[in-house]
Amino acid sequence: MGTADGFRLDGMLLGVATAATQVEGGDVESSWSDWADRPGTIADGSSPRRATDHWRRWREDTELMASLGVQVHRMSVDWARLEPQPGVWDDAAFARYRDELELLRDRGIRPLVTLHHFSHPLWFERDGAWLSPGALWVWERFVAEVVTRLGDLAAEWVTINEPNVYVTGAHVFGDFPPGHHSLREGLRVFEVLAVAHIRAYALIHALRPGPDTMVGVAHHLRPFRPGNPRNPWHRSLTAVMRRLFQDAIVRAMTTGEFTAPLRRPDGIRPGRYADFFGLNYYSRTTVTRFDDGTPPGVPVNDLGWEVYAAGLGEMAEWAWETYRLPVWVTENGTCDAADAFRSRYLWEHLAVLGAVRAQGVPVDRYYHWCFVDNWEWNEGEGPRFGLVALDYETQERTVRASGRFFAEVIRGGGATADMHARFVAGQIYPLSDGEVHHR
Repeated sequence: MGTADGFRLDGMLLGVATAATQVEGGDVESSWSDWADRPGTIADGSSPRRATDHWRRWREDTELMASLGVQVHRMSVDWARLEPQPGVWDDAAFARYRDELELLRDRGIRPLVTLHHFSHPLWFERDGAWLSPGALWVWERFVAEVVTRLGDLAAEWVTINEPNVYVTGAHVFGDFPPGHHSLREGLRVFEVLAVAHIRAYALIHALRPGPDTMVGVAHHLRPFRPGNPRNPWHRSLTAVMRRLFQDAIVRAMTTGEFTAPLRRPDGIRPGRYADFFGLNYYSRTTVTRFDDGTPPGVPVNDLGWEVYAAGLGEMAEWAWETYRLPVWVTENGTCDAADAFRSRYLWEHLAVLGAVRAQGVPVDRYYHWCFVDNWEWNEGEGPRFGLVALDYETQERTVRASGRFFAEVIRGGGATADMHARFVAGQIYPLSDGEVHHR
């Protein structure tokens, strides 16, 4: 994907993304720490209590980001840490986040703050989470407190990360807390999350009026293709799955228009409820049944996810053509413990963005997932997505070759043939094999 001659990204801000539960560590009473304590929920039996110890090592991580030239950093705040009991705020935790945001500012790194990234307080979870009668009121209370206390240091906000991944994991396939298996329940939570975002969008702009305030959602998008294009069942299911997984919820959150299978809640009017389009992109889905499939003979990463760089351009173009909002790639990266193909992955995906920008698609930001290897939810500590390698036992950080490559891309506003020769040439992906693999 792209040529070995290089590509240009002039004007695009480049950085890294992460999430509090995956990096901070500590004994926080959250939905995910409770979930990890249950036998069999996490692949390696680990928990988010260790992670990368970022809660204590944030200065080290911020200085390391600055040394690599990172321009923008997407981070999240931990709701469970800030509001350990209903309506009880931890002033020390707020002060700690302020210190981190101030250091980012001092190092010239612009923060993008996520308010809900899969995890929430255990008391909220036990109350029924998003299906509890007072969920939206509780959520707005949290949003107001965070934006009031931190809004002078952060102007850019993601309200909710990957609502579709959260819903399918927590309520449809059962591998996220609370581990339910109900499509009907999942659709109901979709509706609540859409309202939660729309209310948060209005609230943040009311609390922090002005042109610098930018609010959006980090949407997980992927191309869907039928396993056999000549099979009418595969074709029909492909369309259904795309609508269920992404099209309907993206439209509801972005425009306030609720289309089947979602029902319009009372009090929500059509409008514009995003200042940018957050795009998380990793792979594509091959459809032969109601599941996520990877065909044989395609490039894959350590988790068996297909590597399909063209899909990033396809999704960015679709987002721009459909919603006419600047596109921020709020996550993109790959699982590669040996760092055997991450530089190639970066080259191919960034080259795609350079090409679509040249065609007029305003892709203004790119946040690589992730900076330091982190705790990967139900997969635990095994997967390695970092530009920086982590030794979990010693917490030592080591910049990988792909991290040095990314730093050169940032410094040069693109990549050259010399960089391809030094970092990319000779890197190959493993290939999937056998029948269509479902995960």
